[in-house]
Amino acid sequence: MIIKYPMDKEKLKELKAGDVVEFEGVIYTARDAAHMRMKKMLENKEALPVDFNDAFIYYAGPTPTKPGHVIGSIGPTTSSRMDAFAPMMKELNVTATIGKGPRDEDCTKYYQKNHILYFITTGGCGALLSKAVKKAKEVAFFDLGPESIKRLEVEGFKMILAIDYYGNNIFEG
Repeated sequence: MIIKYPMDKEKLKELKAGDVVEFEGVIYTARDAAHMRMKKMLENKEALPVDFNDAFIYYAGPTPTKPGHVIGSIGPTTSSRMDAFAPMMKELNVTATIGKGPRDEDCTKYYQKNHILYFITTGGCGALLSKAVKKAKEVAFFDLGPESIKRLEVEGFKMILAIDYYGNNIFEG
């Protein structure tokens, strides 16, 4: 199924865990350092440099961009490292996160309760995934290098829904 986001926002509720989607729209990258900085900013009641309302956040940090390319190779970060940030995703009103591997039980329950979707991609095809990126722009935390927040416009970005809107989880059982 092709999801054109945000136009197809309601379609996300129809997806079931295990569905493969081809995504078109905007995705933000953010890894550990960016998440830690955002958390600290929220705790200090500081304004974030990016509005993540209804966003998709990809737990990834692209490698440096080679001349003639839109972005360097980009593969997902192991999502379990990001589990502690699940409550922040709700606070940011994020629609979905993208990573690899299962989430811990508390994070999974939090996603289920708050209807946050979790998509997975495979880490071994980071170079292929980077081809889906049509436009890339660094938008925040420039000093973090590859872990800065980037805004990616993607087409044909294939993902598998791991936790759906209703809390079904492909990693259970």
